[in-house]
Amino acid sequence: MSSPPPLLSDEGMNRVRRKKDFSHMDRVNGRPVNILQGLELHTAVFSPEEQRAIVAAVLDLQDRGRRGLLRERTYSEPRKWMRGKGRATIQFGCCYNYAVDRDGNPPGIVRDSAVDPLPPLLAAMVRRLVLWRVLPRACVPDSCIVNIYDVDDCIPPHVDSHDFLRPFCTASFLADCDILFGRSLRVLGPGEFGGAGSTAINLPAGSVLVLGGNGADVAKHCVPAVPAKRISITFRKMDAGKVPFGFTPHAMLQNLSAAAPPAVLRPGMATTPPKNTGAAEEQSPGGVPFSLSTDEFPSLGASSPAVRPAMASTPLYYRPQSTGAAHQESQSAAARAATPKQQQQAATPLNKHQAAPVTAGQSPGGVPSFGLSTDEFPALGASLASGRRRPGRR
Repeated sequence: MSSPPPLLSDEGMNRVRRKKDFSHMDRVNGRPVNILQGLELHTAVFSPEEQRAIVAAVLDLQDRGRRGLLRERTYSEPRKWMRGKGRATIQFGCCYNYAVDRDGNPPGIVRDSAVDPLPPLLAAMVRRLVLWRVLPRACVPDSCIVNIYDVDDCIPPHVDSHDFLRPFCTASFLADCDILFGRSLRVLGPGEFGGAGSTAINLPAGSVLVLGGNGADVAKHCVPAVPAKRISITFRKMDAGKVPFGFTPHAMLQNLSAAAPPAVLRPGMATTPPKNTGAAEEQSPGGVPFSLSTDEFPSLGASSPAVRPAMASTPLYYRPQSTGAAHQESQSAAARAATPKQQQQAATPLNKHQAAPVTAGQSPGGVPSFGLSTDEFPALGASLASGRRRPGRR
């Protein structure tokens, strides 16, 4: 039995156009700063046919919300009492409070408030955004808010809550509109916003605007009163400490962040791993290859150098064993040269206050030769191993 076709086709990525060079300078703490750094506009992400299907699905969800068929605070539609008031919202994955609610919850994600999970079509949109490199695999959205604008509806100036990670994105449908960015955006009137140094970016229908960097955190953004009906869908990843109790990611998205992107070869890198030549200096004790670098442990260095410096191949406390007749002869000569007192000490058993000599292939105390663990490198772990004894004071 053949599997059903995907909700959104995997074909069409080559039609997407990407703009990542937005620039608008403003002074921040007395210094000129590009407040649009981190913004990306990806156009034609959704075809006209896909846009119609998504709009139809959103309007169906709105109808279900109006009829009370969605969970608790999933759907919200304030009473329209003036221009710029009354935008309908549908939240999936989490409930976000824009102000202190009647239960006393502060602005932010309400962890014990139930909303519906991402519908399959919206999860398929997230999947496309990640696979088509609109959003990074390290920040796969697990929640979204759908905004349904009627004529003259708007969103006032704001910076998105840090209950959500960066970057996040917003997809536009039904009609083009402008989004304003600026450090000093303010309300000029009902549905009207502006301020010194503000700038507008046009959002075509079917496009996705990605917000990160200064564009997400230094500049405020807002949508003035729209001239025509419009739908936007904002996808965001929740901070791990803010995820609602009992939350489960959508099954369609659980493997996206774990899937590794294609390997990128840097100049000078071999396309195949080097062969083992058997040389002792290229192996650690026991013949296991070992290397410690900022490539394997990025947190130990700021960046990966173009050419890695050579490293000592012999680990700490490691002493190669001597074998053969030369070794036996050296031991016999040492025994013959020892004084009677030294010979007596060598034959006397050690008591518990004496340190054992370092033997070949061991570290002090008889511990097996070199091992990398949180005992030797406490910074790599939260605490010392439970079985390790602390040095006594002398």
